[in-house]
Amino acid sequence: MSKKDAAAIQKKLDEIKETILKAKVTPELAASATQLVFGDGNPAADIVFIGEAPGKNEDIQGKPFVGAAGKFLNEMLQEIGLERKDVYITNIVKYRPPNNRDPLPEEKKAFLPYLQAQLEAMQPKLVVTLGRHSMNCFLPDLQISKIHGEAKRIRISMKETDDVLTIVILPLFHPAAALYNGGMRQTLIDDFTAIPDILRQITN
Repeated sequence: MSKKDAAAIQKKLDEIKETILKAKVTPELAASATQLVFGDGNPAADIVFIGEAPGKNEDIQGKPFVGAAGKFLNEMLQEIGLERKDVYITNIVKYRPPNNRDPLPEEKKAFLPYLQAQLEAMQPKLVVTLGRHSMNCFLPDLQISKIHGEAKRIRISMKETDDVLTIVILPLFHPAAALYNGGMRQTLIDDFTAIPDILRQITN
């Protein structure tokens, strides 16, 4: 499959979404949510953003990052010359946890294989994790307060083939946290503006 064959990648993503529904992943979460929030954006994008779990607005609209945190994310994308249609956005957990509580370890574990399948299908150059839950899926032993804004190259054994997928992870603070903390907001904006340079370094 060509890296830029968006239609073929989207077909694969649709199959992963169907698998989640058929497998009844986290049935209790599914029962309390309106719908599955799978992902949104360009399936052939070089950059994939991964958040934690859908909130109220996401649950209603069926798209990730459409509330206040999403508005902030859109503004930061514009600052680096991108729009939502240029990137792909998803969450680890695909159903809204009740009352917007943090996703539980077992919920993240249940969805992780499907997140990995998404990344295998898309093979992005850069994965930007938003918040500690998302970061810890890939860099479990590190603290976001210490490594935010530092790109890390990791290798993932691919499930469908014997290949190894090498991806660059950029851990950032979650936009929702930055909305209520002026200092963290500026830190996130500063980290975010490094994305084009990091992408250039990966491509070169």
